[in-house]
Amino acid sequence: MKKYPIHREFFPWNLFAPPISEQFLAMAVPHMKPPKFLWRDREVVVTTQQVACPDGEKITCFVLSPKNLTKKAPCLLYLHGGGFVLEAAGYHYANAMRYAKEVGCKVVFPLYRLAPKHPHPVFFEDCYAAFCWAYDHGEALGIDTTRIGIGGDSAGSTLAVGVCLMARERKHPVRFRFQMLPYPFLDARNSSDSCKRFTDTPMWNSSLSQRIAPMTNVDRSNPNYVWYSPVEAKSFENLPPAYIETAEFDCLHDDGILYDRLLRDAGIDVTLNETKGTMHGFDIAQKAPTTLAVMTQRIAFMKRMI
Repeated sequence: MKKYPIHREFFPWNLFAPPISEQFLAMAVPHMKPPKFLWRDREVVVTTQQVACPDGEKITCFVLSPKNLTKKAPCLLYLHGGGFVLEAAGYHYANAMRYAKEVGCKVVFPLYRLAPKHPHPVFFEDCYAAFCWAYDHGEALGIDTTRIGIGGDSAGSTLAVGVCLMARERKHPVRFRFQMLPYPFLDARNSSDSCKRFTDTPMWNSSLSQRIAPMTNVDRSNPNYVWYSPVEAKSFENLPPAYIETAEFDCLHDDGILYDRLLRDAGIDVTLNETKGTMHGFDIAQKAPTTLAVMTQRIAFMKRMI
């Protein structure tokens, strides 16, 4: 691995890249469980729901509700990253809890099914089902369905944009207030300048992206391929305003820049935050000064939009 001028505040994660392989996933994923601290925060009530999916299976959704919310609260559908193959990590839950408390919203956090056991488009359909469930049960959940935002990091950003495209294609009445997209994966062609430059960066790199693609079994000839590579969509009209955050030393850096341009060209409002000295997934270092500053910016954007 080359040395990159990544801030030392992210140590030891600035030295780590996951050893992605089917053997590694078979060993690691069963041990990735929701952290116990999810239920220990006295300011957040967490309920567990089972949501039906189009193929008849069910997935688990957590609903995070800060105490003392109004009955009709805004909602964030938060889709965790992990390359479509990894369960949510502890920092995903920690971020979701902070979003709930500081944005003042309910957070719907689905545990969508993963590749390679469940290839594309299962994980998109699972996330869309979770969104539809939250929308349809808004009254019982205490959700104001006119104030729903969607977001996710990395592959979670792919899922978030994919759900926006699905809702538009399927003529769902929702009007998402925003899409919140930290270091998004949005271009499956894997041919950008940042992909060519960052083949061995920590946390994620284009070599790992190339390993993931066969595991998802995505078919470029299928019309739903654009959910997986949203920058290749034919139109970006009527998508929600976006917060796009890039990491400097990240093979996906240019995905965010390209999506920013495509949305602006379609007349969509975009807030672009290009972080410096960062690598993909840098907010795993929860107490790093850059992470703390970025979380404040994400939360401010969501509060303003919702």
